[in-house]
Amino acid sequence: MSIDNQLSIGHFKQVPLREKGTGLEFEDITYTVVKKQKSKEGGGRITRQVDLLQHITGYAPKGHITAVMGPSGAGKSTFLDALAGRIASGSLQGIVTLDGKRVSPSLIKRWSAYVMQDDQLFPMLTVWETLRFAADMRLPESMSKEEKDDRVEKLIVQLGLTSARNTFIGDEAHRGVSGGERRRVSIGVDIVHGPNLLFLDEPTSGLDSTSAYSVIERVHDIAKAGSSVVLTIHQPSSRIQHLLHHLIILARGKLIYQGTPQGLNGHVGGLGRQVPKGENPIEYLLDIIQEFDHATTGVDPLVEYYLTGIRPDVLDNGLTPKIHLASTGYFEEDEDDFDHSLVKQSRFARTPRPGPAYTAATVPGKRSVPEIIPTTPTPDRKLYHEEDFDTDTNRSTLLDIPGRKFSNSWSNEVLILMGRNFRLIKRTPELFLSRQIVLTVMGVMMATMFLNPGDSLQGVTKLMSFFIFTVCLFFFSSNDAVPAFIMERFIFIRETAHNAYRCSSYVIAGVITYLPFLAFQALSYTLITWWALDLKGGFRGFYYFWLILYASLISTNSLVVFVSALVPNYILGYSAVIAFTAIFFLTCGYFVKRSLIPWGWIWMHYISVIKYPYEGLLHNQFETAACYNSINGTCYLPNQEVLKGLDINKPRNKWDCLAMLLVWAVFYRFLFYLVLRFASKNQRT
Repeated sequence: MSIDNQLSIGHFKQVPLREKGTGLEFEDITYTVVKKQKSKEGGGRITRQVDLLQHITGYAPKGHITAVMGPSGAGKSTFLDALAGRIASGSLQGIVTLDGKRVSPSLIKRWSAYVMQDDQLFPMLTVWETLRFAADMRLPESMSKEEKDDRVEKLIVQLGLTSARNTFIGDEAHRGVSGGERRRVSIGVDIVHGPNLLFLDEPTSGLDSTSAYSVIERVHDIAKAGSSVVLTIHQPSSRIQHLLHHLIILARGKLIYQGTPQGLNGHVGGLGRQVPKGENPIEYLLDIIQEFDHATTGVDPLVEYYLTGIRPDVLDNGLTPKIHLASTGYFEEDEDDFDHSLVKQSRFARTPRPGPAYTAATVPGKRSVPEIIPTTPTPDRKLYHEEDFDTDTNRSTLLDIPGRKFSNSWSNEVLILMGRNFRLIKRTPELFLSRQIVLTVMGVMMATMFLNPGDSLQGVTKLMSFFIFTVCLFFFSSNDAVPAFIMERFIFIRETAHNAYRCSSYVIAGVITYLPFLAFQALSYTLITWWALDLKGGFRGFYYFWLILYASLISTNSLVVFVSALVPNYILGYSAVIAFTAIFFLTCGYFVKRSLIPWGWIWMHYISVIKYPYEGLLHNQFETAACYNSINGTCYLPNQEVLKGLDINKPRNKWDCLAMLLVWAVFYRFLFYLVLRFASKNQRT
């Protein structure tokens, strides 16, 4: 049998989906990771490099949906992250171009939107409020309020969310929108600014067939409005397949097929197979992939078949023919789009050639959708400078978009975030209400148990117990913020992944928002206990007592959010916060005086944030009264002897204690910022 007869020929002529140099194009995408594993020969560990993506070349046409498919472990989500600029550049190789111009990953992130598989939304905001906040953050602050409102209203109509406009997003504890509506809101949040590129990771995951179709139908409308849409999807229904224009099928991180759903029959036919009548061609090809994957050859013959048109049984015979693809009829493209002199020099080519041209899928009865949400300018629109792209005059470096990285100024971001924070607190007052109830009840208990301690030695002991318990109560009362922040952290990661706002804006807005609530909690406890215990110092003493407790709440809140930013879940967060608080409690100087702490642990005494409010309260009480334990006019215990006996001499006064406490609060908040800025990124390494 001649070589020509053994070649897998798909006898179909197709028209390209896009003109050359339009839409998103990618070349030789390779992603390598280093894995450590046990050595089979010895007990040591060895490292090896693994290619999760291997030399993938293709494109995502503008105005169409490109679906990335493949069996489990094919690398679909990894490939999507690579295109979206969500993989560290050091481990990723390849070229990505937009409208024929090479762009950097940071530029792709600015022009694109990425919808994660999990819908990370605030449950107690309505659909309109969620989208309106996204508009405030993603649209330029030069746009008027009316223009942003109009943009949101049109987006709600486009996404089919009119009936759910004023419905809360909801969660397990609060009734809200349906799963399909929730997914569409997630999409709306990321497209409100009209991105030119839209990436979606498993947008139909967890949805019933009707909701899944509704979501893809809206995505189809977005694509028709002029965006390039790339999504991963697993076993789409036949109805959804009619909405998919362009398929990229992967296996083991390698490209198996690129084309339209209509072209699958010809592709499979070239393998010497026939798609059974009534069977889904995509599922049939996936079955073939699994068959090859379980064989000794692996999927490499399917990769070679896609690249060269050589049927796998020819490769199995060890033939390495010189072929001329132009004469086979498998590809019929313009001369400018394809190199017709491909010579097979090795069994498995390192760099894939561009696949065949593809036709757009037509959906009967579908109307053309107008561009409701205008897309972000692309290089062809001439709104950016030439140095942002890899042109002939600038091959050595890639620069980002000139101008502002964020849509809003820093101060405006803080105001918008504060507005959302206050609205969420109003809708979910449980966090502060529960803490307020605890502090109020404990304040009453403390006031009655330590009522009028007096100036005797026993009174001094009771005051010391009251002060240390008060400080510890305030520190432990903030532990309930751990799960609240961890849930919010995922939303923060999604929102900042594409520069919705700055990390510093988020940190400062959180601090300012909670300051009045923390002040009220400290004040209520002070009002209950101050006069009941007949504490010294008059109004100034009262003011300092409230101020040091207020600073304690600020400090412990900073510590809690910092620790919560480091841990993966709230169980570890609780454990870590309790451990830190217990250590600080042990080394604060109450149980073991400073002079008696072993030298190896003395450093813990000075970093204990419980030390400073405890000693500040002691200074506030015992610096004011001249004498304790006075009998018949004779002072047996001067106030300075009390402080000296407790080994309290550094800091030297109560204001130094307050200053040190605030320093620690700022320090922990700064660490929290650094973790958010550099460690809390949704990016593969």
